[in-house]
Order: sequence, then structure tokens, then C-alpha cells
Amino acid sequence: MPSSSVPSPIPPTRAAELRTLGAHAGVVLVGQLAVMAFGITDTVVAGRYAEVALAALSVGTAVYISIYVGLMGILQALLPIWSELHGSQRSAELGRSVRQALYLCAATIVVGMAALLSPGPLLDAAGVPAPLQVEVRRYLAVLAWALPPALLFRMYSTLNQSLGKPRLVSALQIGALGLKIPLSVWFTFGGLGLAPQGAAGCAWATLVVNGALMACGAWLLRTQSFYRPYALWQRLERPDFAQLGAFLRLGLPAGLAVAVEVSSFTAMALFISRMGTTASAAHQIASNMAAVLYMVPLALGIATSARTSYWLGAGQRALARRATWLGLGCAAALAVVMAAALALLARPIAALYVEQPPVIALAAGLLGWVALYHLGDAVQAVTLFVLRSYRVTLVPLLIYGVILWGLGLVGGYRWAFEGFGTLAPWHDPGAFWLASAAALGVVALLFVGLLLRVTRR
Repeated sequence: MPSSSVPSPIPPTRAAELRTLGAHAGVVLVGQLAVMAFGITDTVVAGRYAEVALAALSVGTAVYISIYVGLMGILQALLPIWSELHGSQRSAELGRSVRQALYLCAATIVVGMAALLSPGPLLDAAGVPAPLQVEVRRYLAVLAWALPPALLFRMYSTLNQSLGKPRLVSALQIGALGLKIPLSVWFTFGGLGLAPQGAAGCAWATLVVNGALMACGAWLLRTQSFYRPYALWQRLERPDFAQLGAFLRLGLPAGLAVAVEVSSFTAMALFISRMGTTASAAHQIASNMAAVLYMVPLALGIATSARTSYWLGAGQRALARRATWLGLGCAAALAVVMAAALALLARPIAALYVEQPPVIALAAGLLGWVALYHLGDAVQAVTLFVLRSYRVTLVPLLIYGVILWGLGLVGGYRWAFEGFGTLAPWHDPGAFWLASAAALGVVALLFVGLLLRVTRR
């Protein structure tokens, strides 16, 4: 709760609140699109290099993202904590909270690197062909070392977003894109004395870029006067297990929920790899576009959560509710527009990635299902972020586990490989995408119902 000595902020009008949300989300979106361009660059570069490289990238990226995003979700869940401290103007306490979070970040790094350096059991269980596993293992071995700077920079990003100041983060991400593109091309195709690295070349480029982002973030924290009120560079205290426990109570269910969602993507990619390199390559294009579209609700979710938590920290629950529903309404409206555009432009978009006609044809069909998938994805994404502001994390985790794994993944697997009664197996990646779209639609409805209950409480 905010201190009684803190003056209440002047309530903004609805239009002013919407402008604040839009400005924050817009800046975050620009930075996130730059990061997504990393993945698009790798997809295009690997696709131009060889079909097997693109297939290895599809499987390897699915494994990496499922691990990284789950761990990132734990750190991203600190956003409402820091936003509330900012709203109640407890600057010194916020700085101490950030230092304590370094212990949490270190633990996520250890867990993530161990998983990426030992992917064999997962790849074997999913039935990834042995020749493809060789390329995937090389790719993941490099990304294991790219994970620590990525998670540390995520902490820096979360801090800035919680303070309503995401511009520095977006500027760094845009600058990093200018470094990522030439490095991915060089490392993948070779040249200037460097042998071609294939899909692993994209990972080497990511390692260099993540290291540069982490170094720049640390330098800004050290030199910019904006951060001085938080005294971030004081001596690191001993672990405060009470505070770390509070972090985990919020962050662990949030991270697991994200891991459940992303692991459905991972399992999809691994199962689809059984259908051959053409199916894997087409699925990589579809999943890449789904991730690009997701950046809009992600940015709105971050902005809405930060604004909601700020008003909760300031003791203004009515303004927090207003920010919540403004953000969710914007996300739903934009999702309809973007889904329609993707459905209409599916084939030209697929042709931007690859030149092989079979891959283009299959990917264009999948992008139609991605458009449907995005409608539920956008609503549930923003709602999930806001529920964390109200400290609701366990129920969303349970909903994710039952619906996404049950209806989405198991349903897609049965349809693709086994069939349902008289319905023959489809043997097409579209089975997974259609089942996942249905699952996310159910999740979105349940999350909105839960949010209505919480905000009326």
C-alpha cells in the first residue's frame, strides 16, 4: 500500500490515459519488433542457405524459446511489483528490490543453460530425426551462452517498463538490429576467412548481440542521472529470502504459465518435424509470423500492466480498472485488423521467406490458421499481464495447462497423426494450428471472465 504521506496523483481523463497507454505501448512495440526482426532475419538467412538449416532453426528455436520465455516470464513478473513501488514513490525500496532480483536472475541462468546444453532427451522423446539433431545441438550449444546476457538485459528492460520509461530499451534494441543482420549473414554463409556455420551461425550472431545489449544496459544504469534516485549501485545485500519468496510466488506461476504456452509451440515444432523438412520449414514461417503479430498485444500488455500497477500503488483502484479495460479493448480491436490483413496477404508473405514453391504453398495455408489463432492470442496475452497486477497467477497457470496442452496440443496431435473416430489423420501442420487456435479462444474467454470477477471485487 502507498504511504499516507505520498500525495495522490491528479487523475487523468480517459483520453489522456489512453494516450499514455498508447505512447508506452508504441515505444515498447518498436523495440519488440526490432527483436522480432532478429528472428525474421535468421529465418530468411537460414532459408536462403539450405532447407535443412531452416528446419534445424525451426526445431532449435522452438526449444530455446520455450526455455528462454519461461525464465523471462519469471523476471517479467517483477513488473507489477516495481510499478507499484514507483506509484507509491518508494524509490530506495525499489532499488533494493532490483538488487535482490539479481539472485533470482542468477538462478534462472543456471537452470536455462543446463537445459540448453543437454537437449538430447527432449529431442529423442520428440522423435527428431538424427541427422537434424546434429544441427539442432550445434545451434543450442551456442545459444546456451547467449542466455545469460539475454536474461540480464530482460531485467533492465523490465525495470524501465515499470518506471514508464521504455525509450532507452527500444533505442538499444533498434541499434542491435543493425548489428544482428550483417552478423547473421556473415556467420551463416561465411566469408572473410570464416567457414560457413549454417544454422549455428545465426546463434553466434545472437550471442554477440546479446552481449552488446547487456553491456550497454549496464553502462546506462551506471551513467544516466535518471536512475540515481533508486541507488541501484549500492553494495549488494545478502539474499532476503522473504522478498525472494514473494518474487517466486508471483514470478514462478507466471513463468510456468508462459512456459506452458510456449512449450505447446515447442512440441508442435518437434512433432511437425516428423512430417519432413518441408513441413518444418513452413511451420517455422507460420510460427514466426504468429510471434510478430504477438508483439502488439505483448506491448499493450506490458503498458497496461505497468499503468494498472502504478495506479494500484498510488491507491487509485478505479483508475487502475479503467486502465485495464482501455488496454484490453485496444488489443481486441487491433487483433481483428491484423488477423484480417494476414489472411488476405498470406501467400505474398510466405514468398518473402523462401523461394521453394512447396514450402510457400504449405506456409500460405498455415498463415490462414495463424490469423484465427491471433484473435484469441491477443486477448489472452493482455489479460494475463493485467491479472498479474492483481496478483492472480495460479488460476491462469491451471487454465493454460488444461486447455493449451489438452485441447490444443493433444487435440492437434491426435488429429494430425491418429484421427478422431471416422475422421482420418490429417498429416498436415494445420491440424496443430487449428487445434491451438480453438484452445486459445477458450483461454481468452476464461481469462476475461476471471478479470471481470477480480476487478469487481
